[in-house]
Amino acid sequence: QLQLVESGGGLVQPGGSLRLSCATSGFGMDYFHIGWFRQAPGKEREGVSCIVGASSSINYADSVKGRFTISRDNAKATINLQMNSLKPEDTGVYYCAARPLTWGMCVLRDEVYDAWGQGTQVTVSS
Repeated sequence: QLQLVESGGGLVQPGGSLRLSCATSGFGMDYFHIGWFRQAPGKEREGVSCIVGASSSINYADSVKGRFTISRDNAKATINLQMNSLKPEDTGVYYCAARPLTWGMCVLRDEVYDAWGQGTQVTVSS
């Protein structure tokens, strides 16, 4: 059974850093696109970053380019999101999601992802 479990959220001051992890089980990461999404209170869910299977091709939302880094740890079967220079507008519930491998780049559209984790809260506030 495909499962995704997020961890690493918390409260951090503006300018600080957090590292989120998405632990995967029940499937091989090489054969899936895995993405990070977030949802702020009262707003729609938006894509943050995604990574493609074994190729590790990566995509980022413009709002996080240069600040966030997505990576994979094959030994631990995790997809990590290093978040630096955090801003209050980065606040939200962060979810990881997976979809079976397709040709081309991964996309930051939540409607194409099939499996979701339960989310982890990130709050950026002084």
